[in-house]
Amino acid sequence: MKTVAIAGVGLIGASFGLALREAGFEGDLIGVSSPDAIRAGLRKGAITRAASLGEAASQADLIYLAQPVDRILTTIEQLAGLVRPDTLLTDAGSTKQSIVNKAVECFEASQFLGGHPMAGKESRGAEAAEASLFRARPYVLTPLAPPSEPVREFKSWLARIGADVIEMHPGEHDRTVALTSHLPQLISTALAATLAARRDPHLEQIFGTGLLDMTRLAMSSADLWMPILRTNRENVAAALDAFRTVLTDLQALHESDRLVELFEVGSAWATELRRLRCTTPADLSASQRPGSRSDSQSSAG
Repeated sequence: MKTVAIAGVGLIGASFGLALREAGFEGDLIGVSSPDAIRAGLRKGAITRAASLGEAASQADLIYLAQPVDRILTTIEQLAGLVRPDTLLTDAGSTKQSIVNKAVECFEASQFLGGHPMAGKESRGAEAAEASLFRARPYVLTPLAPPSEPVREFKSWLARIGADVIEMHPGEHDRTVALTSHLPQLISTALAATLAARRDPHLEQIFGTGLLDMTRLAMSSADLWMPILRTNRENVAAALDAFRTVLTDLQALHESDRLVELFEVGSAWATELRRLRCTTPADLSASQRPGSRSDSQSSAG
């Protein structure tokens, strides 16, 4: 792999370029993005030069699509017929089934490898990019065919940048993130909207860090999230139904003064989640610091 094209030089795309450099990649890093993003990527050192999509497709050994989901779908269509047979195309989109389906229409199965790095941060854009963004974070891959040499090489680079690779079916991925990423986003947004509708000035004066934690995701961009939710509509609807059932149970438990049951179940699961992801007290503290996040809205790039 000598030439990598990054379409979408935002947080994820620029971080991927920086991570490759830090891991020892000495080849060409081509940026395909808006003029502002290209300038920021060049300043950051995440790319070496800019090119059009067609130029990048004719030169790249790896094309990395780090755009919002709707843009990825469009870019895949645009790349049909332009990509060399030996070029690997991969993406960092937050949903997988719709992207994989589109790729199947346009490419051989061995040419495309769906991906989703579960990594991000509060800030967006190349200015916020970090070489360490993917380190010790889940990186989901949804292969369509047995691994080719380009796929094996790409996976070796993911290992070098410190990502924890997990392979799964695109549909399984979408069902999972509907619960672990998309539902938390909607709950946070709904909570913030509920409080906004109260028109109570005390709500903006009397609160603790818990409210800040719970409403942090509500600051996410609607433009970024609408394509994600549209391309995972059925799974998100099922996640909302499951949450609605728990809310109904919560109401009944509250009225009967038996909420301790829900607290015990929730506490046990949340504790186990942190045990699985955090191996030391220092890691646990880092995961709980404000600004620590792994939700998919950032990884849309």
